[in-house]
Amino acid sequence: MDKSVFWREKSLSEMSHLEWESLCDGCGKCCVLKLQDVDTEHTFYTDVSCKLLDCATAQCSQYENRKSIVPDCIILSPSNLAPLSWMPDSCSYKLIHNGLDLPDWHPLITGLKTSTHETGNSVAGRVIPETDLENEDDLLDHITDWDEALID
Repeated sequence: MDKSVFWREKSLSEMSHLEWESLCDGCGKCCVLKLQDVDTEHTFYTDVSCKLLDCATAQCSQYENRKSIVPDCIILSPSNLAPLSWMPDSCSYKLIHNGLDLPDWHPLITGLKTSTHETGNSVAGRVIPETDLENEDDLLDHITDWDEALID
């Protein structure tokens, strides 16, 4: 089997650890703080990132230890994707889980690790760390529609 299209040939649960990890496009949208309306359960994204996200690169600065540093960090797996409605619609894991293909800018399609950032599909350089917020209530002022914000 051609390794370059494994995501079309295997289910998420059949993927190796390396294949699973390579599905992540590195956009960083899952690492921004989110607010949820208690009545509608609608998720609102912000332009405020987890304290571990490197805001310039949209990469976790402590990826291997993230759960021990940020206990509410959710580590994705094939078994916990379905209930994660808060995942961005462009998330590769969500796309594959829903029977869709990867976007044409995904690094597995382009062959370029930087294609997510180069095509403007990343939060890199567009977020601030949560440690910069003076007050938790300020988060409301940072609600962002990433689908619109990433259109250049």
